[in-house]
Amino acid sequence: MNSPLHGRTAVVTGASKGIGLAVVEALAQAGAAVIAGSRTSTPELDALVKEGSVTWVPVDLRDAEGAERLVHEAAGRVDVLVNNVGAAPARTGGFLSVSDADWQQGLDLNLLSAVRVTRAALPLMLEAGRGSIVTVASVNATLPDPMVIDYSAGKAALVAFSKALSKEVGPKGIRVNTVSPGPVRTDLWLAQDGVAATVSAAAGITPDDVVAQVAGSVPTGRFSTPAEVAELVLFLAGDQARNITGSDMIIDGGFVPTR
Repeated sequence: MNSPLHGRTAVVTGASKGIGLAVVEALAQAGAAVIAGSRTSTPELDALVKEGSVTWVPVDLRDAEGAERLVHEAAGRVDVLVNNVGAAPARTGGFLSVSDADWQQGLDLNLLSAVRVTRAALPLMLEAGRGSIVTVASVNATLPDPMVIDYSAGKAALVAFSKALSKEVGPKGIRVNTVSPGPVRTDLWLAQDGVAATVSAAAGITPDDVVAQVAGSVPTGRFSTPAEVAELVLFLAGDQARNITGSDMIIDGGFVPTR
């Protein structure tokens, strides 16, 4: 009963693995009822659902109907929204290899999915006079990289969108913040088709070499973990951060040299 988010309802996108899964677990452990949206499930997410405080909604957020359906499952109450869904395909062929279709797909997933779900959830927060929206952005929003040029642009727009919205809804009791991770030990980096594998194939080295090079450029010498990012999201979601809004919180082991 003393859990910090006991009795509250949270909606999380991109919830089946990586940062999204860690956020679902952290919110559930903090006492929230969690609506977890993703295109497919995983054994790890299924296990959380079986524990009783998590509801999985199979949904594709590249269309507005998916966003509406996800929020509908919250049954009229959303206290916390975590926009996490995203992807960062490595563009080893350079800018000229990125087609209009690539740009549209990237912006749909990395920017407009958050816009759509926020649009669906915000009326419930406005009616309640309170709420917290936490969106997972990236250090690439302010440290753009040509290898992920469209991803960088989408995340920069996501941070700007969140900052602008925070100014509109702050007086109405709703906080809007972003979390910008540096390299994180997730499939985005480490899967067979992840950034490390794609870059290594183009560079003629191994994926482990790519990971080691990136980790070597981080002052702490390692990638962040999904659980560490989830802890920051949980802080911003809760009352401990009740006067924090319009902020972009970086968790990167010092990867960004200055700002």
